[in-house]
Amino acid sequence: MKIEFRLIRAALITALLIPTAVAEDAPSKSLNEDAALGLLQRTLKRDHVYEKRISLDCIAYGTEEKTNACFEFVLREIHNAKCGGAPETSPVVDRYRVYRQSGKIQQWEAASDTWHTYRAK
Repeated sequence: MKIEFRLIRAALITALLIPTAVAEDAPSKSLNEDAALGLLQRTLKRDHVYEKRISLDCIAYGTEEKTNACFEFVLREIHNAKCGGAPETSPVVDRYRVYRQSGKIQQWEAASDTWHTYRAK
């Protein structure tokens, strides 16, 4: 009777602990490129980052780099009849990194050629 009780107790403890250990080791769901870009677009719109500078309808988003850690996006001016400007050019407005696991955003600082944590201005 004591042996059966110990085996049952050991089995219950194992059944309770294994899923917890596996869940802790499993990576959280990471962002794919579309989700990362969507997060960036929603953030910039919410924070009115370019409201006084350029219409969001006149910005094109491009992926410059993809790594296991993040996506790097470039924002460029759209030059057409609606937005104005020379159609053969598309100047860079800004660059951002969106991290796959955390969803954190960094902004490139051209003057110092460094990446900084994004903060709404």
